Amino acid sequence: MSDIIINMALFIRQDEEKSELQTKLATELQARAKERAKLAERPDGVKDSEYIKGTKLTTNLAWFWILIIVSVIIIAIWLMVLSL
Repeated sequence: MSDIIINMALFIRQDEEKSELQTKLATELQARAKERAKLAERPDGVKDSEYIKGTKLTTNLAWFWILIIVSVIIIAIWLMVLSL
């Protein structure tokens, strides 16, 4: 919104004579407005999530796999202790 106000003010004052400083500031403000416009064109994140398509959430059996892994680790440690 502020970019619009700045641009309108610059347009209204075009017929008046400008000093070098005013001209420099006007060009800098226009450059900033163009950069902000480019940033606004970036995706918002919703369209970026295309890479998630085709994946699935963790199943209800995740706890079972964790239990199997933990028990294998415990058995491996137990067998190492027995072999000492």
